[in-house]
Amino acid sequence: MKETAAAPGRRREVMVVLPGLMLAIVLAMLDNMIVGTAMPRIVGELGGLTHLSWVVTAYVLGTTVSTPIWGKIGDLYGRKNIFLASIVLFMLGSALCGMAGSDLLGGPSDGMAQLIAFRALQGLGAGGLMVNAMAIIGDLVPPRERGQYQGIMAAVMSLAMIAGPLVGGFITDHLNWRWAFYVNLPLGFVALAMLAVTLKLPRLRTEHRIDWLGAVLLSIGITALVLITTWGGNDYAWGSPQILGLAALAVVTLALFVPVERRAAEPILPLHVFRDRNFSLISAVGFLLGFAMFGAINFLPLFQQTVQGATATNSGLLLLPMMGASMVVSLFVGRAITRTGRYKIYPVLGGAIMAVGMWLLSLMDVHTPAWQTGVFIGVLGLGMGFLMQITMLIAQNSVEQKDLGVASSASTFFRSIGGSFGVSLFGAVFNNELTAGLQSRLGAAGEKLASGGAQFDPAALHRLPGNVRAGFLESLAVSISEVFWWAILFAVLVPLLAAFIKEIPLRGGPGDAAESEEQPVAALD
Repeated sequence: MKETAAAPGRRREVMVVLPGLMLAIVLAMLDNMIVGTAMPRIVGELGGLTHLSWVVTAYVLGTTVSTPIWGKIGDLYGRKNIFLASIVLFMLGSALCGMAGSDLLGGPSDGMAQLIAFRALQGLGAGGLMVNAMAIIGDLVPPRERGQYQGIMAAVMSLAMIAGPLVGGFITDHLNWRWAFYVNLPLGFVALAMLAVTLKLPRLRTEHRIDWLGAVLLSIGITALVLITTWGGNDYAWGSPQILGLAALAVVTLALFVPVERRAAEPILPLHVFRDRNFSLISAVGFLLGFAMFGAINFLPLFQQTVQGATATNSGLLLLPMMGASMVVSLFVGRAITRTGRYKIYPVLGGAIMAVGMWLLSLMDVHTPAWQTGVFIGVLGLGMGFLMQITMLIAQNSVEQKDLGVASSASTFFRSIGGSFGVSLFGAVFNNELTAGLQSRLGAAGEKLASGGAQFDPAALHRLPGNVRAGFLESLAVSISEVFWWAILFAVLVPLLAAFIKEIPLRGGPGDAAESEEQPVAALD
């Protein structure tokens, strides 16, 4: 049978399956935000202050390298079973993360290394959650109608980002940080049950050829680049054999990736989609969005809990302005796009507002009150609301229906890889600035603090002598401020690139002949 798209306008089918899709997205979003508020306690128990960013980097890197693979095998084998498999893998990684450093796995001595490894496994599963959820919506709904559904999903993502810090703070204060991971298990089981019953997609008949060589080359190249930004100037000198070797590995593997993709029968990342100017531009915008956003906001709970003295629960509450603003704007943008069919203004406006938010956050110091931080992150949330869904929508509208999964995975991939680089680069900036600041302000005591991850626990900070605690907090605040200064450099490029996007009519609108042609509907699972 010829591969076909599902008939447009299947509103009932979409509304039936939408709760399961949203719950799967909540799994990935909720987890990342929960972990953010729990990180100071995790580092306090397992140690490893200098490895703080790796807990996030491992997750984002796992998501990044697996996203194109999930998108492609979903195109080839049908998205339902592949989507369910990604949920199962995510749940397995969550369970193992919760057990990291426990007596069952050898105690806390290797706990941080275990947590980083299990977070990478969890990220591999998360890579399939977002891309397949968005691609499934693309299968069921034409682009013109897609804005309102993706707006709903973006709003749910914002709700998850709101609930994440609150749930994470409550768990950290009243239970144990391990439940930040265990909470995914009941949610995962509910999502599996709902989707197994409600999700009905076209059965596709295609030649099944996976571009494993391309996937391996891309994964090695991206991992090498992330390791360079993580280790360079921190664990190893920029001119060291380790960094130069990783650079050579990245250049070779990515150079080989291009001819491999050109010859592959079913390329993991078809290069022809980049001939479309909009697709290339929105991919770059997604990369910069991930770089600035995910790389920087991971440090907000750290600032609130240590410098501003908030509890884990209160630090979750303090993130509400950002999440609430993002949710409201996402709903507005989704409805506006569906009503007017126009979308170019939103990434331009969102990028400009996000850059202003980053600039405001870079002004924070040890004397910044919590209400002022709330205003700053509210501005950041406004920018995020304009951007979160539009990158996916423009990417999907720039390709043919047969490449929908590839477009969805590529959009998620570039945002994820931007997040990988952002987290690793900003983590290196943070570590270097913190170490230098502690040494200059506190001397030998500062060097001891920099190497002692257990001292990073907010509760332990209160037991330090007053002058040492003051020096530590000042160094920490300056380090986080430096992270946001770097984020500005990437955020300002978003509206500049978005300005060159050509506003092509969305498929599925009134008078769209291509979308109104009758197409046979494939059999459903």
